[in-house]
Amino acid sequence: MASSFTKTATFASFGGKLLKLTHASTATGTPMAVNVYLPPAALQPTPSKVPVLFYLSGLTCTPDNATEKGFFQHAASKLGLALVFPDTSPRGLNLPGEKDSWDFGEAASFYIDATAAPFDKNYRMETYITSELPAALFADAELGSLLDASRVAITGHSMGGHGALTLYLKNPGKYASVSAFAPISNPTRCPWGQKAFAGYLGSEDEGEWRKHDATELVKGWTGRDLKALVDVGTGDKFYQNGQLLPENFEAAVKEAGVEGLELRYQDGYDHSYFFMASFADDHVHHAAKHLGLLDKAASASL
Repeated sequence: MASSFTKTATFASFGGKLLKLTHASTATGTPMAVNVYLPPAALQPTPSKVPVLFYLSGLTCTPDNATEKGFFQHAASKLGLALVFPDTSPRGLNLPGEKDSWDFGEAASFYIDATAAPFDKNYRMETYITSELPAALFADAELGSLLDASRVAITGHSMGGHGALTLYLKNPGKYASVSAFAPISNPTRCPWGQKAFAGYLGSEDEGEWRKHDATELVKGWTGRDLKALVDVGTGDKFYQNGQLLPENFEAAVKEAGVEGLELRYQDGYDHSYFFMASFADDHVHHAAKHLGLLDKAASASL
């Protein structure tokens, strides 16, 4: 099968390779950029398929931000974990209102399928992230022989943390685990989320909003072990200003009787990549644990 991706650059990174790719998306109706990191284990003469961690970026970001500043490759290279860094929205559409502010429209999709015009035709990022992109990667002539479609986890930062949590909760069994850095945990109750949901879903149906809110979704979650790691910096101005609301998510988890949430408040850390890079190894290890890689790593070191 031919590749549906165009490779624009390749970089050596921590013994593996970082591929910068583009492809045509039917979900968004636009070209989409995506970066893929292949660890050394995927590049051996007789490689075995490696599991995959999807990373969803935050507001204003491209696939390059976390690729260049998150240092997720450091632990992923050692553990044999591939990384996928999608874009944060379709680009180049020039829709009305799409570029009026940094927290809505381009690079600010909130990883949902919009239902309100003019965004409903192209802002279908939930479909893109959960269906189209993984299907294209796993069916690709080159990447499909290297990536294990049966072992996938998800993580993200800020808006991407919201995306990771909600897509995980909406799709039981699809992802082996979830983690998040400073996630927008209760978007129906914070200015960022209210603005995005009004624009993408319409301002009249708050019931529809709740379908995309991790704090609301976890109340009806039927699993027992959430397998979730969340880090929030106490010096994060967005946490201090009530945009993140991790305490609401934690309370909902407890109320629902769900176990498996490790919520850590990191003293003095802010919202930046300095924060993320400091704990990236922890989040990669969290995914690796639930993808069965830590046992293999321990055996290899004996």
